[in-house]
Amino acid sequence: MSALPIPTPMPPLLGPHWPNRFASLGADFFTELPPQGLPDPHWVAWSADCAQLLGLPGEPPSDARLLAALSGNLAEAPMQPLASVYSGHQFGVWAGQLGDGRALWLGELQTPAGPMEIQLKGAGLTPYSRMGDGRAVLRSSIREFLASEAMHALGVPTTRALSITGSALPVRREEIETAAVVTRVAPSFIRFGHFEHFAHTEPNVDALRRLVDFVIDIGYPECRDAAQPAVALLEAVARRTARLMADWQAVGFCHGVMNTDNMSILGLTIDYGPYGFLDAFDPGHICNHSDHQGRYAYARQPNVAFWNLHALAQALLPLIDDQEAALEALEPYKTEFAATLDARMAAKLGLAAAQDGDRALAEGLLQRMAADRADFSITFRRLAGFDSRDGATNDALRDLFIDREAFDAWARNYAARLRSEGSVDAERALRMNRVNPKYVLRNHLADTAIRAARGGDFSEVQRLLKVLSAPFDEQPEHAAYADFPPDWAQHIEVSCSS
Repeated sequence: MSALPIPTPMPPLLGPHWPNRFASLGADFFTELPPQGLPDPHWVAWSADCAQLLGLPGEPPSDARLLAALSGNLAEAPMQPLASVYSGHQFGVWAGQLGDGRALWLGELQTPAGPMEIQLKGAGLTPYSRMGDGRAVLRSSIREFLASEAMHALGVPTTRALSITGSALPVRREEIETAAVVTRVAPSFIRFGHFEHFAHTEPNVDALRRLVDFVIDIGYPECRDAAQPAVALLEAVARRTARLMADWQAVGFCHGVMNTDNMSILGLTIDYGPYGFLDAFDPGHICNHSDHQGRYAYARQPNVAFWNLHALAQALLPLIDDQEAALEALEPYKTEFAATLDARMAAKLGLAAAQDGDRALAEGLLQRMAADRADFSITFRRLAGFDSRDGATNDALRDLFIDREAFDAWARNYAARLRSEGSVDAERALRMNRVNPKYVLRNHLADTAIRAARGGDFSEVQRLLKVLSAPFDEQPEHAAYADFPPDWAQHIEVSCSS
């Protein structure tokens, strides 16, 4: 008698337990609807690291049902596909009702890191698509997938990306492109704009209170017993946002569209559209070709985040006794940002203990880098090899600067600072290489992967993901990914359709 086949366990993503805590907020917050799937979908990319978080295999599964589910072709019970409604300020102007115009929440999975929401981006029209088609294209999907996982590997708080599925389905942007779906993962996708939606014009105080309670429960339990939970939440969000902005500045990341509807209430990097990592250092760098006024330029990001927090505070006022309490809750943003950035820069310089003058030392280097357009990532990586002995020339680092005498003056101050704390160069180099990445997602690297993928070759997407998953390692076999960008990279433009 032949043995009965052993049933294959159902992947967790298609398992029987699909809670969706967001749905408990009530029908005012969302619209339930099924996704519009991709015809004849195929795997484009798969994050083994994110898959492990969800209890899935490290390689794209052969399970056709999982491919269908992550392409929007399978929405069976107990999934609860829904699109949420929110509002917001876009480029500093009130934009009114917005919402998940091309994203659907499927529900949640329990993970060792806590509940994680699963969301499909590019799964078709929703009531909030406005003039859009509800689709994502292969190009933008690759950019979001790679950035999500690259930022996680850098230690920057972010939403995650599990996979990309693609299809030959045509989608019109500036030209005809093909459709794709990104599976995004996060503890929550709630934004500042969710609060603004229920506070504008005629505040829905009950909905605001439910939303505050919900966010406290999922992300800020320490605020529960505060005298004014909404004030405590506002301060906690301000602090997290401040730390996020310091993280962005420290790795040279530009978001590109820091609208209030693109600001995570949990202090995560969210919505990767026209983003960019700095090549030549320029504090005024604008990564979004659509940002004609430079509102979201690199150096302006911390102030924009503070502005967005004021918009959040305004939305929470119906739950706060007085405006002064809300303003006071935002004040810690300034000190939290400054302290976090000082700590990040001290680590990037390899300083073991804080001393007076450290901020000026860091600013002095950034000024020299800006004046000579030194490459951001390469400069800090080479700085790890700085020789602090008297008379050392440090040619590999010095060659990045045009004004050698100005660099030499800074280098003498840096060497004296290192000697003042008895810094050992070899030990310092190890510390610095753990915080100064060798590999970042430069635009030309993403562009190369996208060009190959458009031709049907997805191997470069996976190869680049592998490199970016270990950004601080030397990876000599992939050293070319850490080179200076080619001349043609200067002409890459990304916009709000990217």
